Amino acid sequence: MDVQRKLEILADAAKYDASCASSGTEKRDSSDGKGLGSTAPGMGICHSYAPDGRCISLLKVLLTNACNYDCLYCVNRTSSNVPRARFTVDEVVKLTIDFYRRNYIEGLFLSSGIIRSADYTMEQVVSVARKLREEHLFRGYIHLKTIPEADDALITEAGKYADRLSINIEVPEEASLAKLAPEKDVRAIRRTMGRLRLKLDEAQENNSSNDKTITKAKPPRFAPAGQSTQMIIGADAADDKTILHTSANLYGSYKLKRVYYSAFSPIPDASRALPLAAPPLVREHRLYQADWLMRFYGFDVGEIVDESAGMLPLDIDPKLAWALRHRERFPLDVNRASREDLLRVPGFGRKAVDRIIATRRVTSIRAADLARLHIPKNKALPFIVLSDHRPQPHLLDGAKLAERFRPKATQLGFGF
Repeated sequence: MDVQRKLEILADAAKYDASCASSGTEKRDSSDGKGLGSTAPGMGICHSYAPDGRCISLLKVLLTNACNYDCLYCVNRTSSNVPRARFTVDEVVKLTIDFYRRNYIEGLFLSSGIIRSADYTMEQVVSVARKLREEHLFRGYIHLKTIPEADDALITEAGKYADRLSINIEVPEEASLAKLAPEKDVRAIRRTMGRLRLKLDEAQENNSSNDKTITKAKPPRFAPAGQSTQMIIGADAADDKTILHTSANLYGSYKLKRVYYSAFSPIPDASRALPLAAPPLVREHRLYQADWLMRFYGFDVGEIVDESAGMLPLDIDPKLAWALRHRERFPLDVNRASREDLLRVPGFGRKAVDRIIATRRVTSIRAADLARLHIPKNKALPFIVLSDHRPQPHLLDGAKLAERFRPKATQLGFGF
């Protein structure tokens, strides 16, 4: 099989993994005439798209789509009837260098099916990164998928060469993983996440102490962009509350940089244990919005998801849904409210809140200022008080306020 056909098969097989961000690492370049590539943002990043619409910023491939495991939700499972291919280490290295020189990519996202054993597969993945870094002096971004059962020495070496490591938690509940992926062990996954956190904390501590002691030797490098994971949404019956509780636990326990959410896609010859249809993609979008509220806006899971429902509404965003459930906290005086309270106003982003606080130090904020501060007026005005604006009480308390924000109904066609 030629390399082009392998690339066609293995790039398509990798498209279901959404956790291919290329951010958060240390800055590197080759402006000194040594090495190849850089991690500078915006240089050829995010210009390619997968068939399902996801943006691909890296050469995103599997080393092989052959796999010993039979995970029911995976198109590459051992019982799946799909074409199989396998790259050699040198083929992946050459593709990465050639694609970089053509300005197609700025880095590599490499995963693999499990072949022979976890250690053998992990050693092959690490060999690609080692050759890129040491033989070709590649300074671009490298993200490696980590195999939980692999030897600790291999994971340490992976962190030496990779910018980010990730281990997929797969599904939010242990019982679902046992049912859908019986060869995988959630305890092994979490143990490896814990080992990665300890190594990341140690590297960070060494870097901090090294900054204070100029003569001290440079500490070992370990995945400066941290670790991430991915959950498949809609392959089991877990509701949004369960998913977000799992994410909150992962962030708190393992200091993950990101939890990625991937809506389940029906696959050929699927098991009867899987749903027949994919969940709406907007559900994935709402989970990302909720995740953002947890990480950057000070919300707890219990606040984001209505306990009685267990699911995020699909027709309005989770912050607006929270505001509509807690109207007693509004209207909020923009010229006096704390930053924490301002972050909970619908339509107010973090940068907008920073601009509000900077502006109100010198002048009172009026309704006409909202556009200059890049705040959607129609979304925010019912919830705020300004120097020249106060919402009418019946508007904030009325039952029709929620309908104001929901998408308008449209007439369905007959499709001919």
